[in-house]
Amino acid sequence: MLRQRFVLDTTALTDLQTREKMGSNGICEGMKEVLELIASSRLNLGISCYVPFPSVYKELHEFAQNNNCDVDVIAKIDTWLVKKAPDRYNVQIPSKVFHEYVSHMRERINKGMVIAEETIWDASTECLLIDTKAETKKDIGFDIEKRVIGGHIGKFRNKYRSALRYGILDSAPDIDVLILAKELDAAVVASDFGIQKWAEELGVRFVPANTFPMILQEYLKHAQSSDVSPSENE
Repeated sequence: MLRQRFVLDTTALTDLQTREKMGSNGICEGMKEVLELIASSRLNLGISCYVPFPSVYKELHEFAQNNNCDVDVIAKIDTWLVKKAPDRYNVQIPSKVFHEYVSHMRERINKGMVIAEETIWDASTECLLIDTKAETKKDIGFDIEKRVIGGHIGKFRNKYRSALRYGILDSAPDIDVLILAKELDAAVVASDFGIQKWAEELGVRFVPANTFPMILQEYLKHAQSSDVSPSENE
């Protein structure tokens, strides 16, 4: 019987490309379909899917709740995903230092974005004061301020994240996924390029989130065609 182990990032269940490939109608249905495949793979093939606890587990719960998924999705997360806290002290990276570094990087990146946003707001409102001949910033129309300046702020955030956050580990759950995969000698499942890059650096197997369901389907298809029960392979 297969004894594959996977460690799932949040994107393993929430990736848009995965939903499109599976033809899912919405986020909740997509999560449910992947979890159903995980359940079948666990029961029929002994494949175990882990999530770091509490970081990724908490993210998945919050994601499901924020998108108004029904209790069935929450129940499947709790039932079929194995929750395990990564051993941050004994995994040889050294992982504790690495974990603190990533948290620090995320904090610094976000601070930089806030400072830049504040500068854009101040510069834009000063220009509007001159252009509209308003007496104070309060006199500038709310609609103009939010629609014009707010729109540019949104574009700035997207470009900023692409420039500074793409390809790096920028959250504690990211590093938890890698530490746990290293500890268990498991494959990482994610759609995050930063996780992929560091998985390669650490010698950890990486599975793109959008191919993960198809891999499980392939395993299940061949297990059924071989007509061999799990007990016969043990």
